[in-house]
Order: sequence, then structure tokens, then C-alpha cells
Amino acid sequence: MPDPMRSYLDFEKPVAELDSKVDELRVLAASGSDISEEVKRIEDKAKEALAELYANLTPWQKTQVARHPQRPHCVNYIAGLITEFTPLAGDRKFGDDEAMVGGFGRFRGESVCVIGQEKGATTESRLKHNFGMARPEGYRKAVRLMEMADRFGIPVLSLVDTAGAYPGIGAEERGQAEAIARSTDACLNLGVPNVAVILGEGGSGGAIAIATASRVLMLEHAVYSVISPEGAASILWRDAAKAQEAATNLKITAQDLARFGVIDTVLKEPPGGAHRDPDAMITRTGDAIAQAFNDLRSLDAAAIRQQRRQKFLNIGRRLG
Repeated sequence: MPDPMRSYLDFEKPVAELDSKVDELRVLAASGSDISEEVKRIEDKAKEALAELYANLTPWQKTQVARHPQRPHCVNYIAGLITEFTPLAGDRKFGDDEAMVGGFGRFRGESVCVIGQEKGATTESRLKHNFGMARPEGYRKAVRLMEMADRFGIPVLSLVDTAGAYPGIGAEERGQAEAIARSTDACLNLGVPNVAVILGEGGSGGAIAIATASRVLMLEHAVYSVISPEGAASILWRDAAKAQEAATNLKITAQDLARFGVIDTVLKEPPGGAHRDPDAMITRTGDAIAQAFNDLRSLDAAAIRQQRRQKFLNIGRRLG
């Protein structure tokens, strides 16, 4: 029988059918039937179909992959890459926001400040983390951590995965826009290197508030945009059903953004996406983060600030 833990997206139906056939044949093989060659043939066919499918994903399909519920999240990367991690809570003004995870630990033996958005993996954890949509206190916590890291000369790692900042009335009353602006400003003013990784969704100001970094890395099938495809479709065409068209026109894929110079590096994902081999993706991401920090190691505070500011000014000039 098919693996109940395996989750397929709508466009993966051909692969799902092949995998289901492989599972059925494995059951027969376990009962004593000599069908190993047939199993191998269909397994190879499923791998080829998966590779071909993921080599030609549309922007909308990439959006679905970026949102896959089994895709590794911020806490998985922290567990896999950061040792001695000590989370810190609260913004010292209102309260704690569990959509924004932050603290200090060691990355490959070096001290690092980690700030990230956590969506949650179960119904309970998704509610706890508010589906990764931070409120003002989340961004103010990020500012507090960045200022602390800057004071002690500790580099900052941002793990971005959010549909956007929380749009609730309470969040607006507590100054959501101002909190996002101050967090973005804190990123720009850091005298230590900061590296951001777009893990899944990089949604609007909710993402840029912690992704205004010296180096911006992005997973191959992640998306990064000023608005969700559904939101853009609702505004432009008053029809959310046009989300696929909006996704194409928004240029939200890692490949488009690398071409425009908005991001620095595209991180290749395992065949079929990061959720099919999380450990390999986390290791690969760790190597890219280490390389990015190493490239910035020789710069002093003034040079780091200047290079970062120039990087984002150049994006504006290039796309303006």
C-alpha cells in the first residue's frame, strides 16, 4: 500500500501513480514473488518522471512546493545546523511572538545569532506559531536580537519562511508597519555580517524585515515576492482564480530573482523538492551559509554596512 506519510501535490499525480504501483509490487515481493526487476524498472521510471517534472515547474507549481506541509522549516534547520542553541523570548515592550524564533548558538563552532519564522508542522504547532505570520512584537524581538548581536560582534543568520506579516487589527494597532520598517533598518545598520536564507515562502515586508542581508540565499523551489499570487490576482483582476497567471507575472522564483540580482545564490534542492530529503537539504544549506559568512569574514563594520547598502541600492537602480 502507498506510504500514508507521503504527500503529493496535484501536479505530481503521474509520480504518485508510479509510486503506488511500486508499493503494490513490494507487497507482492514480500510474499515471495520474484519481481525485483519489475520493481526496479518502475522505481527508475518514477525517478525519471519526478526529475523531468521538477525540471520544468511553473511559478505556480513552485509556489505549491514552497508551501508543502512536509517541507523542512526553520526549527528543523536550527536543529540540524546550530549547536548549543539558546532561544530568547520577548520584545521588552509588549510580549513574545512565537511566529518569530530567535536566539544564540554555534554554527560550525562559531557564535551566531539566529532569527527565523516558524510555520509549524502540526495543527497545534501551526496555531502556536501563528502559521509563521509575525506580529509587531516578533519584529521588535528581531531588532532586539540584532542589536545584541551587533554589540558583541556576532554574525546574524535569518531563516525566512512566511506568507507575510500578520494583518490582524491588533497587529496594526500595535504598529505593524513601523515594526517592520525598524527591523529592516536594523538589518541595514548591522556592523556584523548577516546572511538570509529563503527556505519556503518569502512574503512581502514580513520577509524583507529580516532578509535585508549581506548575502541572500534562496532554495531552488522557494518563492519570494511583494505579495502572494492569490493577493495579486484579487487586486489586479478581482479574481483569486487567476493566481497562476499572477505567479508567472510577479517573477517570484529563485531563478528569476537571481537573474534580477535580488538574491545572490540559488541552492539546488534534492530531486522532488526539499521535503523528499530534508537532511540533504539542511546539510547543503549549511555549506552555503558557511561559504557566505566566510566571504564576509575579512570586512570591517564600515565595509560591511557600505557593501550591504550598495547591494540594495543597486537592486533599485537595476529594476527601477
